Amino acid sequence: MTEYRPPIEDIRFVLDELCDLDELSQLDRFSDFEPDTAVEIAEEFGRFAVDVLAPLNRTGDVEGAAYDPETQTVRTPKGFVEAYRKFVDGGWNAVPFPSEYGGGGLPWLVGMVLQEILTSANTSFSMCPLLTQGAIDLLLAHGSEEQKETFLRPMVSGIWTGTMNLTEPQAGSDVGALTTKATPAGDGTYRIKGTKIFITYGEHDLADQIVHLVLARVPDAPPGTKGISCFIVPKYLVAPDGSLGERNDVRCVSIEHKMGIHASPTCVMSYGDTSEGAVGYLVGEENQGMRYMFTMMNEARLSVGLQGLALAERAWQAALSYARERRQGRALGAPPGEQSPIIVHPDVRRMLMTMKAYTEAMRALIYFVAEGIDLSRHHLDPGIREAKGDVVALLTPVAKAWCTDVGCEVTSLAIQVHGGMGYIEETGVAQFFRDARIAPIYEGTNGIQAIDLVVRKLPLKGGAVVRDFLAMAAALEPLLVRSGQDLMPIKVAFGEALSTLAEATVWFFQHGINHPADALAAATPYLRMFGLVTGGWLLARSAVAAHKALEEGRGDERFLRNKIATARFYAENILPAVAGLLQPVTSGGAILSEIPFETWEL
Repeated sequence: MTEYRPPIEDIRFVLDELCDLDELSQLDRFSDFEPDTAVEIAEEFGRFAVDVLAPLNRTGDVEGAAYDPETQTVRTPKGFVEAYRKFVDGGWNAVPFPSEYGGGGLPWLVGMVLQEILTSANTSFSMCPLLTQGAIDLLLAHGSEEQKETFLRPMVSGIWTGTMNLTEPQAGSDVGALTTKATPAGDGTYRIKGTKIFITYGEHDLADQIVHLVLARVPDAPPGTKGISCFIVPKYLVAPDGSLGERNDVRCVSIEHKMGIHASPTCVMSYGDTSEGAVGYLVGEENQGMRYMFTMMNEARLSVGLQGLALAERAWQAALSYARERRQGRALGAPPGEQSPIIVHPDVRRMLMTMKAYTEAMRALIYFVAEGIDLSRHHLDPGIREAKGDVVALLTPVAKAWCTDVGCEVTSLAIQVHGGMGYIEETGVAQFFRDARIAPIYEGTNGIQAIDLVVRKLPLKGGAVVRDFLAMAAALEPLLVRSGQDLMPIKVAFGEALSTLAEATVWFFQHGINHPADALAAATPYLRMFGLVTGGWLLARSAVAAHKALEEGRGDERFLRNKIATARFYAENILPAVAGLLQPVTSGGAILSEIPFETWEL
């Protein structure tokens, strides 16, 4: 199995050339942040990830999390407890959170860089900090001062972990159908009764305390999502001095047997089994829980998109290493009887280039959105905060859905590069595919992300947000022209793809608004188109930046020329798919009902 190497050189390039760390360091929130330290932090965390976390990835997959029905507890695989303790002791969980709650106070962008390395090294392990991160975000935004003082510091440090409890057996993506009840107890607390499923790290042995954020209905709540409230339900009640008190009435009753992320326990949680209900504390106001939960879910969706990137990077490294070593077949012009490394064969190179191009496009997109989150929260100019927030809102469903779909494609290609050995578990690449396959499903299936894009995000400000984004992308074309002949193929392919995306977008405004069934049928191919073009735009920006660095004599020449070649490959081999998506977008949804569902037979 190939050892993981954090892609520090590429991370540095994206931070330096596509993001603006200097601008972030000028914001009051990050006044103590030195831009030059971002890569140093990534390098240090990379060493930790390689030495401590990556060696547990394969063993954790084989051993898996184990549930004890007698004690209703979960044991993580061997080495996870010790690794988590080192993760917390190193202060890594706290990096992107506010210093007033014990955090490192660094930009969210830097946190996402570390999250990529963490997820590439060990995706199952990364799921615990990811869920804690989401719970922290929600409490920062909507918790009372007392709740923040009680729960945030130990959660920021990682000493306590957090979860989000939305899904129920009868209410999957349709969260409005949940039935968990929250009854006022008369003392300001509530009693929670119900069952939640698919709760990541709902029970484990990494930390003593688990802080569950639970969606439930109070008596006489309105139906649907308008009647949902959010509650803090800790595993152990917290004493006034912050110590852990008696056990709350919340239990894990089983864990799922999954296709991948075996070391990450996916729990069925039961609230109020042995009493009138688990003690819960209302976050904010009653019936506002769904609005609060979206604070957590939107950033969680970016982190899930990052999982597509992280596993693609890991799979690409493994495929590249194998292709260099594996000898099979004879290259064109090689002497008879010689076996050549398979990396010389054009089809293998095509697969590797596809993997590389997609991975670099995903990294650029994830980091671009993460930087936008920082600016939307902390820029001094309210106009800039609003504009950046609009772009983040537009691109979040694209980052989540496109990156996770492409992550599955890239990890599948890694298996193909390995040939028959890729189908053998010992080579490790099958695990990357299995681990990646859940990401298009959770945090809102990718079909839901596509609907969000066309129904909620395209109409933002009367369509001005998407029009401004397309104009910003189009502004790159003159820079491509001025960069000379090397970049002209990129300019031509990107220009055609961007025009096609603009045409499809106009179709939604002119046709989809009056024909919602057609708009919904077109949502997924449109999101795919949007992701392809946005990835092409960001790689084209990379090519312009690399070309400029070469002209100025900066950087490693081989690395920079590879950047340009990767952008050209993407433009010439991946962007042409955009044209083929126009017909599925604009043809409407009638064909989907051509066969009446009542007549479908097995």
